[in-house]
Amino acid sequence: MSRRRPIYEGKAKILYEGPEPGTLVQYFKDDATAFNAQKKGTIEGKGVLNNRISEHVMTLLGNVGIPTHFIRRLNMREQLVKRVDIIPIEVIVRNIAAGSLSKRLGIEEGTPLPRSVIEFCYKSDEHGDPLVGEDLITAMGWMNPRELDEVMGLSLRVNDFMSGLFAGIGIKLVDFKLEFGRYYVNEEEHQILLADEISPDNCRLWDAATSEKLDKDRFRRDLGGVAEAYQTIARRLGIRIDPQTEN
Repeated sequence: MSRRRPIYEGKAKILYEGPEPGTLVQYFKDDATAFNAQKKGTIEGKGVLNNRISEHVMTLLGNVGIPTHFIRRLNMREQLVKRVDIIPIEVIVRNIAAGSLSKRLGIEEGTPLPRSVIEFCYKSDEHGDPLVGEDLITAMGWMNPRELDEVMGLSLRVNDFMSGLFAGIGIKLVDFKLEFGRYYVNEEEHQILLADEISPDNCRLWDAATSEKLDKDRFRRDLGGVAEAYQTIARRLGIRIDPQTEN
């Protein structure tokens, strides 16, 4: 890993120059952050679990026609992905009121929403990832209207698929965050791809019977048992892994 050229380091991952043109190696760290990195910690084995969970879900999404940046898993902590220009907008899909939505609107956490809701945030830790509207997104050139429509359509398709996937293993998909990027086929043509990761780091996942939190809220709210919760998600998805030994 030390011989690779680092391209970017985020809160939970490092991107390295890939072995082939147009590729990157995505390395999953054990670092955990919350509240725009105001809270920090380390959860042993989290990177291994997120790598395997994201591989599993991204592969299934690709199988149903959702275009993603995922190519293949390289080892327990790394995967090969297509190099994309990340669109500076986080897409949040909500099915059940929780987190900031409950705080902003005074809706009791756990209240099912009448329909799935999409929100957009501008990716800026400095400014706290503020909510932005569709008009501002297109006015600022972060996406053009066609790209915005495509991203919204893909986000709802991801939600439909993942809601069914998790319901089938006794888990409620409360909400989740997506990132998208532009993959350039040539200088003039590009494709919108689902990027980043799909894991308990960016999804709220509750046990369907007990509403026990099985996601990063266990770290945010000092509930403990973060790694165990992520292991529960992996196990229910049929992923066999021991993060303590497979690093």
